Amino acid sequence: MQNHNTILIVDDDQEITTLLAEYLANFAFDVLVANDAFEMRAQLASHSVDLVVMDLMLPGTDGLTLAREIRLQSEIPVIMLTARSSLIDRVVGLESGADDYIGKPFEPRELVARIQSVLRRTHNSSNTTRLVASSDIVSFDGWELHRHERTLTSPTGLVVPLSNAEFKLLTTFLHTPRRLLSRDQLMEHARGRAMDAFERSIDLLVSRLRQKLAEDANEPSMIKTVRGAGYIFNVQSVQGRAAWAT
Repeated sequence: MQNHNTILIVDDDQEITTLLAEYLANFAFDVLVANDAFEMRAQLASHSVDLVVMDLMLPGTDGLTLAREIRLQSEIPVIMLTARSSLIDRVVGLESGADDYIGKPFEPRELVARIQSVLRRTHNSSNTTRLVASSDIVSFDGWELHRHERTLTSPTGLVVPLSNAEFKLLTTFLHTPRRLLSRDQLMEHARGRAMDAFERSIDLLVSRLRQKLAEDANEPSMIKTVRGAGYIFNVQSVQGRAAWAT
């Protein structure tokens, strides 16, 4: 069974792009290649792309900036492929809108598995988590999430912007209020795959979301930590959730 998906590889190392293009073709992917920001934009303007695999270190405009650019314009999933694989690099990559993050050196077969996983998650998400237009605003315990603007409005009227990763984490919580979710489940739903070596990154994202929700760092009341198990989004009501297909 063929995938019929088009993958855009953005990397200035022509040896890597050639090898990946040949390898991905074995799995029935159509592959496009770009070596810099200019070529990436040209490919996106000329072709329908299902997923972007992008190096972080690029000549001119870097991969983080390009990931943000893609996320502002579309929901095309992005997988970062880079030698910079520290925890903070991973978190920054996720915050920039990446759906996954793979460090170099890497196994090509693992990249294929990650691509397939992200594509499945993206397809399922578009079918099962779409909001109707009348429910752009979701209310919970005095707060309001404005979906299209990706902002929160506090009970006192303060507008709080959310990063792409914070928005996805919060929407995951809103789908499952008062339910225990493990770190693996949160990353699977909010970022598209299980945590593996990224377990601490979900803790950092939870911490950032708590700050946006004005939670007491010592005694958070909305996002509860269950030691050794995960987190519970402890809200009393979520209005508008009926419009979120679950």
